[in-house]
Amino acid sequence: MTAALTARSLALGLAFILAAVAPGWAQNRTPPTSRELIHLSFAPVVKKVAPAVVNVYSRRTVQTRSPFFDDPLFRRFFGNQEPFGLPRERVQQSLGSGVILGADGIIVTNHHVISGAQQITVVLNDRREFEAKAILSDEHADLAVLKIDTHGERLPVLELGDSDQLEVGDLVLAIGDPFGVGQTVTSGIVSALARTGIGSDVSSFIQTDAAINPGNSGGALVDLDGKLVGINTAIFSQSGGSIGIGFAIPTTLVRTVVQAARTGAPIRHPWFGATGQEVTADIANALHLPHPGGVLVKDVVADGPAARGGIRIGDVITSVAGHEIGDPDDLRYRIAILPLGAPTPVLLWRNGQLVTTSVVLTALPDTPARQVTALADTTPLAGATVANLNPAQADELGLATTARGVAVISAKSGSLADRLGLQPGDIIATVNRVPVPTVTDLKNVLASGQSPWTFGIRRGGQLFAVSVR
Repeated sequence: MTAALTARSLALGLAFILAAVAPGWAQNRTPPTSRELIHLSFAPVVKKVAPAVVNVYSRRTVQTRSPFFDDPLFRRFFGNQEPFGLPRERVQQSLGSGVILGADGIIVTNHHVISGAQQITVVLNDRREFEAKAILSDEHADLAVLKIDTHGERLPVLELGDSDQLEVGDLVLAIGDPFGVGQTVTSGIVSALARTGIGSDVSSFIQTDAAINPGNSGGALVDLDGKLVGINTAIFSQSGGSIGIGFAIPTTLVRTVVQAARTGAPIRHPWFGATGQEVTADIANALHLPHPGGVLVKDVVADGPAARGGIRIGDVITSVAGHEIGDPDDLRYRIAILPLGAPTPVLLWRNGQLVTTSVVLTALPDTPARQVTALADTTPLAGATVANLNPAQADELGLATTARGVAVISAKSGSLADRLGLQPGDIIATVNRVPVPTVTDLKNVLASGQSPWTFGIRRGGQLFAVSVR
């Protein structure tokens, strides 16, 4: 590389930093002209926000047993007793980060950081330690809200920003405790917005190339105004370390979860009452859409919010509350952060033209009755716990809220149901080719004692046949 090229690259890099942090950057994209401008730094932002980023340690005690416990020969000699004093207790520890959002001790982190924890400890930037209690933990959003007793002492707080104002290319800082080495700050840009399918059911992630590593989970992603725009939660990596593809949960969702925690009310997930599929190029051409995008409605619940708003099968949802919709995951996220009971504008593509309608979202209904039932040991599905699907139950299982039928809630380890490969979220559609739309129907068919058995199991949109003799 020539000296001229090196100097040009340096000037361009400095100009980029200047453009991002200097007042009037949008109008003044010029190279630095003085030593003072060359010494621009993120330090003022870090000093402002770092005290509000904490370490979160969680602990739980688990029972361990011999891997040979289920072996028939082993059981012949030891029965139901573990040898050598087993099972033994083992303490599992988890390290993550968190962000103080309330001077009264409200802290937000990831659900997976504290999941199953029996003890949670929060360590502040100044090394003070507090025992914390989880007052809300939402597995679907992968967010948890903790509360510590400050004994009247006010804590440093990070201000919530508006993640909807972010643009690709904006500079951001990630702050957390990667690998337990201590608080670490990394910088980067917003690489992409509205990334979906990363692991959380309702998130539309911010993607950044600011280095995020194990231990950063629950930490802060901040803009150059020192405002929180995301909670760092995941990375894409084959080695376990950062390769420049990290993801953060946007504050539009964080704000909703924190508000629910403050009121003490359970999170009430909004219900739209319609599902759809991604609009491909072929579908866009067939519907005369200007370009692929949006969600093609394929199922509408009768008398649900979407139906009452006039949405029909075959409509393409292109925008919700003024935000463009790219795919079904994007639609699910936008619905998840909207308030209940307020009219929400929805833009549709119908019969070759744009149509505007309004949908009033309601809480997910918990009807019909779930009828949660543990199937008897005398049935070929012994060990399975099943329930009638309704929108609330479907949402808890990560299924479309329009799904209906008999769902598997759990399958006891080592049971007949477990050996058949049943998993939570599976839908038992048929038994010996007889439809079983409710738990009562399933129990009646199983009581007939017909053998051999053939079960139609619906999973991930596909139907599988499982036979038992």
